Amino acid sequence: MFYRDRRSRRIPTAIRGECGEIGPVITFLGEYDALPGLSQVAGIAERRALQTGGNGHGCGHNMLGTASLLAAAVLKDTLAELDLAARVQYIGCPAEEGGSAKSFLVREGVFDDVDAALCWHPSAFTGLIEPSSLACLEAEFRFEGRASHAAVAPQEGRSALDAVELMNVGVNYLREHMPSNARVHYAVTDTGGSAPNVVQPQAAVRYVVRGGTLPEMWVLFDRVRQIATGAALMTETTVSDRQISGEANMLGNTVLEDIMTDVLHAAGGPDFDAADHAFAAEIARTLPEGSVDRSFAERNLPRPDGAYLTDAVAPRRRAAQGFGSTDVGTVSWAVPTVQCAAACYAVGTPGHSWQLVAQGKSGMAHKGLVHAARLMALAALRLVEEPVHLTRAHEEHRRLLGKTPFHNPVTDVKDLPWSSG
Repeated sequence: MFYRDRRSRRIPTAIRGECGEIGPVITFLGEYDALPGLSQVAGIAERRALQTGGNGHGCGHNMLGTASLLAAAVLKDTLAELDLAARVQYIGCPAEEGGSAKSFLVREGVFDDVDAALCWHPSAFTGLIEPSSLACLEAEFRFEGRASHAAVAPQEGRSALDAVELMNVGVNYLREHMPSNARVHYAVTDTGGSAPNVVQPQAAVRYVVRGGTLPEMWVLFDRVRQIATGAALMTETTVSDRQISGEANMLGNTVLEDIMTDVLHAAGGPDFDAADHAFAAEIARTLPEGSVDRSFAERNLPRPDGAYLTDAVAPRRRAAQGFGSTDVGTVSWAVPTVQCAAACYAVGTPGHSWQLVAQGKSGMAHKGLVHAARLMALAALRLVEEPVHLTRAHEEHRRLLGKTPFHNPVTDVKDLPWSSG
């Protein structure tokens, strides 16, 4: 199934599968996108690209989408065995990495009839994913100047590349005056050419701006935009900006989180074997010194002697501030949502790394994703068996929305970031 938005553009790799005709709508979210430049041969503990410059699953979304689909299938079969009724959905959500596809799916009403959404993420630890993420948006700033001969007539040129550099300097000075949980990142995407003896007439830079909440993020983005205007004034160029994507911060739901926590403690972590522990040890030797111990400490878990892989359930971290962003956050404002994590790789493995790609088809990855499917299916089954929890979850959701009305961060984005329609 293709989803089309109101402007007749489409998300060609978004899918929805559903079974059941009556009962609550329980949706499992799947992601399956990769990251550029992280191609890696699986199953080895050394950097070796499978395809030079190719993509790789450096965030484990190959596992994520697979386990969510398995959870939907398990719930479907279990409901049939128990003679219970529900509409079970799997929504395949592409382009989480920089594309914010779920935000666009929310905008188009895909989640309007959903009663609860469940998701997970591959991790080095098993546990609840606390509803703490940053709101974010991605935008491109494009400067237009005037070309000239850089030696013969430099006075005639107006350098767009100078404007990009000045903007970046200005934003770097802004960092001292941002909230402590805010984040700003940039990448120069167009330098205007490769000839240094030509004053570059155009240049572009792409920014990701993150804030603790959507209002805080928009305030920070406005400050970044003013810096861009200042850079254009200093260089006598013009600047335009175009929002590409956007994601809301996670909205928690204690009813669903408590259910998932109960399931986690009852089920425990994946059952790893000796081969899994051996491969995890090989991977750990490629990581920075001390990273394994730090990771255990950050999760408030003791490290067993010589362990590089754990089946323990990490305690909840209610006060922890998450500094990443996810388009699951936008879904959480549309419908009660809960996420868990399941251990799939060696402790200390950084996200978006070749080491994570190398472990993505391993035995521990398979054990972790199957366990994640079990956790999500068990939590969903409890919602169907005891619908009072869904009632309470929606009451809490409405109460939170009453305090902070929601405005989808991609409401005004005209061009989808991954498709020309």
